[in-house]
Amino acid sequence: MEEQHRAEPQVTHCYRHPDRETGISCVRCERPICPDCMVPASVGFQCPECVKSGSGTGHAPSASTPRTIAGGVIAADRRLVTKVLLGVNVAVFVAVLVAGDRLVNGLLLFGQAVTEPYGPVEGVAQGQWYRLLTSMFLHQEIWHIAMNMLGLWFLGPPLEAALGRLRFTALYLLAGLGGSALTFLVSAPGQASLGASGAIFGLFGATAVLMRRMNYDMRPILILLGINLVFTFTWQGISWQAHIGGLVAGALIAYAMVHAPRKNRLLVQFGSCAVMAALIVAACIVRTLQLLP
Repeated sequence: MEEQHRAEPQVTHCYRHPDRETGISCVRCERPICPDCMVPASVGFQCPECVKSGSGTGHAPSASTPRTIAGGVIAADRRLVTKVLLGVNVAVFVAVLVAGDRLVNGLLLFGQAVTEPYGPVEGVAQGQWYRLLTSMFLHQEIWHIAMNMLGLWFLGPPLEAALGRLRFTALYLLAGLGGSALTFLVSAPGQASLGASGAIFGLFGATAVLMRRMNYDMRPILILLGINLVFTFTWQGISWQAHIGGLVAGALIAYAMVHAPRKNRLLVQFGSCAVMAALIVAACIVRTLQLLP
């Protein structure tokens, strides 16, 4: 039934050549531009007027400073945050190889359990909320960290370049925390979870949103996401809660970042991050109240 009511794609025309249809917009002023008016930028295209120093566009002179599609500062190394995240994951993996189960038990995510004979009850419900974050960087198997880091290296740099370092960092962490929160909320109290998969699925969702915003062909990312979702629900031992929580959180945050109106961009972007953080905290409080006597 949905397919019968699918809306036709909206046709827009170049603001400088009204007789030419186009699906591309300037990443700065967001006005539609045709191929003859497209000036390649670091991310997407700009119109000829925005490439100039602001004359005739109504922009202040500072508007000529290069910005990403989300309004972030364009950095010299557009993979820096991705490299740092990858390095932290690898460092924790090496530490686990050296320290063993003791370190794993102290960092992995679970709601409420006893990790050693006659030991105390531990978990997020006992106030160890740090596990929501530390479990995002924790891996035990080489194939597990290899798959997640491959996804981070594949998806991270384009998103970091498009959003900017600060926004990309917020997206990654909130997506991972969103996956951890959903896992804590709906999983059995003693079910353990670890890995960066929630954050990586958040990058999948964000990439799909960004490609849609840029009018790029979405089929490759949707096919790759579909394959990963099949694995999520067919392989044993995979926390589908972390994957779905991260995917939804990442997509929602990315949508707010790339579709925020220029006039209130910062308010919408960081406001959406604050709302997501509040939802994560609320989910954890609800689950904690359920588990405590």
